[in-house]
Amino acid sequence: MNTPIIELNLLEFCEAAALADVHVIEIVEHGILEPHGAAPSDWRFTDYELVLARRAAKLRRELELEWDGVALALDLLEEVQALRAENRRLRQQLGRWVG
Repeated sequence: MNTPIIELNLLEFCEAAALADVHVIEIVEHGILEPHGAAPSDWRFTDYELVLARRAAKLRRELELEWDGVALALDLLEEVQALRAENRRLRQQLGRWVG
């Protein structure tokens, strides 16, 4: 993961993600987000987690998934992205050997 560009507390994060604090707490409880800090009042979120929260909310809304389903979908999407990157890298290597 990259070095965070921004760091937000819970209130700032809720405003930026357009989510109620109760939903952010649910997302954290389901392991989708992992803020720094022990309690919600101490939590600090990065810009990466903001993108992830927006994506999670979109999946929940558009596909009408529960948070467990959203967590699974995000894991699968991340795996697909990693496989695509590996595929591109391997194609480049193969192109150098063949071409």
